[in-house]
Amino acid sequence: MNELMVKSPQEKFCSECGAVINAKAEICPKCGVRQAAAPSQINLGTVAANGKSRIAAALFAFFLGGIGVHKFYLGQVGLGIVYLLFCWTLIPSLIAFVEFILFLTMSDEAFNNKYGQA
Repeated sequence: MNELMVKSPQEKFCSECGAVINAKAEICPKCGVRQAAAPSQINLGTVAANGKSRIAAALFAFFLGGIGVHKFYLGQVGLGIVYLLFCWTLIPSLIAFVEFILFLTMSDEAFNNKYGQA
């Protein structure tokens, strides 16, 4: 195998023998090994430069906002600690619910400008 194997976008390499096969092939025609299915990915919208997602932040704010998980996720550790200290008052839960709504109504560009610093 001195020659370089090149594949097109419609092809993939066999997981067993390395032969170039059709991307939709379930079984390699060369070695007969069943190919693993491509892993499905969950789309959480566009992602900021630092890898943070607006939808993920909104879900954290809704489900775990009372203890400030969304603040830790966004890199605002100081505010996350304040949420933890006052979680027994339920005030952080109310604020987190408002932030949940703000995250859902915020555009991706506005989210990236505010929270997207790498």
